[in-house]
Amino acid sequence: MEEKQTTVIRKTVKSGITFGSALAMVISYTTWHSVGWAIVHGLLSWLYVIYFVMRY
Repeated sequence: MEEKQTTVIRKTVKSGITFGSALAMVISYTTWHSVGWAIVHGLLSWLYVIYFVMRY
């Protein structure tokens, strides 16, 4: 039972990280129109998303 819970948690964290990166890149590109900044913000992921929501 414990192994099944670990698998579910790992999948959830992985999909959350992927979604956060994609969201950060889309927000960044639509705001700044720069692929370079979109990559940087994608690496920062949820940190940039939270910053963007608080700032704008």
